[in-house]
Amino acid sequence: MLVVVEFTGELRKRKLSAAARLARNAAAVVAGEEDLSDHAASALDFDAGLTEFEELARSAGATIAATLVQRRQKPDPSSLVGQGKLDEIVEVVTSTNASLVLFDHDLTPSQLRNIESRLPCHVIDRSQLILDIFARHARTREGHLQVELAQLEYQLPRLAGRGRAMSQLGGGIGTRGPGETQLETDRRKINLRIALIKSQLDNVRRIRHQQRQRREAVPVPVVALVGYTNAGKSTLFNALTEAGVLESARMFATLDSKLRQLQLPSRRKVLLSDTVGFIRNLPHTLVTSFRATLEEVERAEILLHVQDAASTIREEQKAQVETVLAELEVSTKTVIQVLNKMDLVPPHELAELSRDREAIAVSSLLRTGLEKLLVAIDAALVVDPLVEFNFRLPQSEGSVIASLEGGAIIDDKRFEGNLVFFRARGPASLLDRYRRFHEKHELVNERL
Repeated sequence: MLVVVEFTGELRKRKLSAAARLARNAAAVVAGEEDLSDHAASALDFDAGLTEFEELARSAGATIAATLVQRRQKPDPSSLVGQGKLDEIVEVVTSTNASLVLFDHDLTPSQLRNIESRLPCHVIDRSQLILDIFARHARTREGHLQVELAQLEYQLPRLAGRGRAMSQLGGGIGTRGPGETQLETDRRKINLRIALIKSQLDNVRRIRHQQRQRREAVPVPVVALVGYTNAGKSTLFNALTEAGVLESARMFATLDSKLRQLQLPSRRKVLLSDTVGFIRNLPHTLVTSFRATLEEVERAEILLHVQDAASTIREEQKAQVETVLAELEVSTKTVIQVLNKMDLVPPHELAELSRDREAIAVSSLLRTGLEKLLVAIDAALVVDPLVEFNFRLPQSEGSVIASLEGGAIIDDKRFEGNLVFFRARGPASLLDRYRRFHEKHELVNERL
């Protein structure tokens, strides 16, 4: 059973602040300085939020028996929804035999305790639901560690709300000090486990750092896919790299970062990274715990912001992703906007989307628009720029010729006796490696 609450007091505050922003923006327009920063703070509308919460529940494996909606001025301190609505929840749970109640808001420990004391079933709030989905989809050792860390950090302040069993004195030799309550024992055990997991994750980061240092010895830029959950990032990742990673319509199907090499039209190579999707009100513990996975985002030269072009709330989802990117302090990186799922866009909306010159329209499923996207990535790369040289070298240097043909574009190739002449256009790191074969050591056209 789902319980969704909209607080009208918060809506009024947003409307008042929006009116103030409009007044400020109007003054700024007169001065020729329109304020655009508030677009990133736009919120999902209520219906879209309800649909998203239902999809979260299904992604966790739940069958929805009923959905209750309440609109109230502000949260009830004791039960979030108020006693009247809580009575209604009890009646619906009884009539539907629901085994679980999901709240689309975070519950304080006291609210959780008060609600569970009235209900004959378990109660989970939004953050717990997202953590459960993450636990289901984690595949690697690192992913499991990060999920467990987030779960423990979320549980720690809520131990007191889990019933009287947590406050009973327990016996046992060598397990706890005299007079220590079960609650204190559990808190101590959780803190020890958190410290152990953090130590293990530090080892993961150290190994990642060593791997990254080896990669940086031969510079290969990283391009990271970011976007709202279920925007089609993994499908695009597969379409570009033939990696065969899991593609799913369920939310948070991808938790563990994946890296694959991708060759661009210029023959330059980049590492493409697939990352976890974002969502509104993403628990802060998740952003913190998944730092190791999100390191590829932090170190990427280019971010591909993948958006579901067919979504009715695309702009709101875009704003939510930009908010998380700002929290990760990567919003200043080069970002290429990618409108995915164009095959699902209604015909009457295609013309409007096509006018967006700052975005690349693709269909990962039909594999259309991918060449244009690769060209855009090529043009946006700053590290290891494209250069062009004339080469003159003996035909006996077959390994050098093969290396250049594999990593650069070769033009005007000709043979004179035992020598081969050609013009090569490719990454500076490759062409500079064979500088001794540059014809007259003259640069033809350094930056393209």
